[in-house]
Amino acid sequence: MERRHFLQLLVSTAIAGHSLSLEATQQAPAQAQSNAGGSKSPLPWRNWSGSQQSVPAMRVAPRSVAELQELLAAPGHRHLPVRPVGSGHSFSALVPTDGILVSMARLSGVLEHDDSRCQAKVAAGTLLGQLGQPLDAIDQALFNMPDIDQQSLAGLLATATHGTGSKLMCLSGYVTALTLVTANGEMIECSQDRHPDLFQAARVGLGCLGIVTDVTLQNTRPYRLRKTTEWLALEDILATADTLADRHRNHEFYYIPFSGMGFTSTHDLTDEPLSATPALDQNDGARDLQKARDYLAWSPRLRRLILGGYMRTLAREQKVAPSWQNYTSDRNVRFNEMEYHLPRENWQKAFREVVDLVENRFPEVFFPFEVRFVQADDAWLSPFYRRGSVSIAVHRFFGEDYQPLFA
Repeated sequence: MERRHFLQLLVSTAIAGHSLSLEATQQAPAQAQSNAGGSKSPLPWRNWSGSQQSVPAMRVAPRSVAELQELLAAPGHRHLPVRPVGSGHSFSALVPTDGILVSMARLSGVLEHDDSRCQAKVAAGTLLGQLGQPLDAIDQALFNMPDIDQQSLAGLLATATHGTGSKLMCLSGYVTALTLVTANGEMIECSQDRHPDLFQAARVGLGCLGIVTDVTLQNTRPYRLRKTTEWLALEDILATADTLADRHRNHEFYYIPFSGMGFTSTHDLTDEPLSATPALDQNDGARDLQKARDYLAWSPRLRRLILGGYMRTLAREQKVAPSWQNYTSDRNVRFNEMEYHLPRENWQKAFREVVDLVENRFPEVFFPFEVRFVQADDAWLSPFYRRGSVSIAVHRFFGEDYQPLFA
């Protein structure tokens, strides 16, 4: 019997003697329409989760930097606000506009590289998931990656997207140069030596200082990782979290609400041969947690007993793969996310308060909480500016109202 079927059996057994009538309906938001060039009539835009949306007057996807400059400098466009958009994986209201929405999706790929410095210039519209193989082909790799690889490069840098690793910065920390096109169509190349103030602001620029057309990344040589996932009681996770964060190249953990259990995920450099043990599909896991929430809402105690008991049966998982294949996973179940970046000395107290609040006041929550460690950097608007931090992320299923919990 598959593990997830075992959980379903536990849940169905628990409700067999309990009279419960439940009808759940879900309807996913319509996919956002997109167009390759400029649109003549307004098309709505939505982010990945559907929580942010707008109807811009124009949606454009320039085929070159020159075309972008011409667009921004056009006299008829100067009275309209302009917002750049990536792949819509931000949950903040950075993109919605009734003016001009500019996508850089047609400008992608590795443009040039410097082998001696292990650096690569990459077009801003490149998706993170499109970078691993091309960088590997030029004997380079990113220092770190988040667990979702569908963000555009410019979008993830503008919002200080990060992975985990107490000695690893968010991705913006590895930018050594970038090119901006400003609101009047002027192109500015900036780095630590050229326009250094603009560079420090634009590395995490929230799309406010101009539209980034390319970035130069400081990379490292390709490396192989051994990823280990292990299910543990929450108190055991918390007791070792700081030690493991310093011991492993990457360390994070997830807590499953109303279970008393979670899992740790660590990455370590290795030369071992490529391999993998059977792994729990995270998308199936999220759906199973939702079913457990729906059918066991009448008994939080039983919900904890069943989920905790099931998770104690889950075996350790390991996977050895190139870094860019081991960091990321498919996320097909949508959600909204709120994340706080806290001083390392305060994170455990804050995390316990989050767990206490949710488990006493929000029984409808079923998505895991995620905790990651990030090294300090010096980008002015980075949430990790001059301070090593621990990030606590709370999620709500995209089809449910996230605002009471986030408030």
